[in-house]
Amino acid sequence: MERTPRLYEANGYHGKWSYDYGVILKGFELLWKVTGESKYAAYIRDNMDYFIQNDGSIRGYQQDEHNIDHLNNGKLLFGLYQMTGDTKYKQAASHLRQQLRTHPRTSEGAFWHKQVYPYQIWLDGLYMGAPFYLEYMLHFEQEEEQDLDDVTRQFMLCAEHNLDKQTGLLYHAWDEQRVQAWSDPVTGQSPNFWGRSMGWFVMALVDVLELLPQTHPDRLKLIDILNDTMSALRNFQDAPSGVWYQVINEGTRKGNYLEASASSMIVYAMAKGIRLGLLQDGTWLKTLEHAYAGLISEFVMETKEGWVNLYKNCQVAGLGGEPRRDGTYAYYISEPIITNDQKGLGAFLLACTEYEYMLNQKM
Repeated sequence: MERTPRLYEANGYHGKWSYDYGVILKGFELLWKVTGESKYAAYIRDNMDYFIQNDGSIRGYQQDEHNIDHLNNGKLLFGLYQMTGDTKYKQAASHLRQQLRTHPRTSEGAFWHKQVYPYQIWLDGLYMGAPFYLEYMLHFEQEEEQDLDDVTRQFMLCAEHNLDKQTGLLYHAWDEQRVQAWSDPVTGQSPNFWGRSMGWFVMALVDVLELLPQTHPDRLKLIDILNDTMSALRNFQDAPSGVWYQVINEGTRKGNYLEASASSMIVYAMAKGIRLGLLQDGTWLKTLEHAYAGLISEFVMETKEGWVNLYKNCQVAGLGGEPRRDGTYAYYISEPIITNDQKGLGAFLLACTEYEYMLNQKM
């Protein structure tokens, strides 16, 4: 808050409507929820109000781009509307909801990651779109209008097509048409397990399961997907440090490194899964404690000003769009490694706050 009071003015953002803000502001929203301190709500509102205009329009947002990443910041609008009663937040949320009415889909009904990435399911997209979609329906649509099955369907299709049955991990992306340079001609899957993409997926699962009605017929299926995926991730947890690698299954292969954002996301999902009673095996708490200690020891250093620096964040990774983004191991380890990436800081804040929240709930 002191170092970057305006997230959209940070290096490289230049006022762009970017999903990164939503990650870090969700961390502040949880901190607000747990502590009740209004300064966190004010920080969220100040950053969102740069984009949300008085008529509910969103600066820099274009609905017809059909980019599912652009929904992520919308998750903050529900709390702002509840806190202020200002209809501009509800109107802004309705603009984002409208995108999903026309967003292109695979033949089975899964949302494309973006219009420029046709027929592709990326794990990232589940976090960007599904929790917002579900929360919007529960807040603002009548029960007869809601199609909660459409949310759960996204996870079941993703788990079906992106899953590697041998490891239980999920590949970063899947191409229904098998035409992308990175896609396997038989399975359509991309070739590697990227840590942060797995993090996005498990965060999305726990966030949706927190909201999904207990009586929903697909609830148990999503809980099974969560348990299977978290168990697979536990199998690849680095034993000495307790955290996870950039390319999860490649361990100490040359060039690979322990990565902060993925590890933080997995810790958040684990802590929240325990708190909500979704991860019921009694061994999860011990796994979580090892992972949480690893976050602090491996990635964090305090500055002389008392600020926290978070090291070893992959700046970005994707597939397609340019030849080098080919999904190979060499590609994932070639992207810049930076300090204090907003996605990493947001996930770290979520992990720390959820861990403490979970411990307090259990006491």
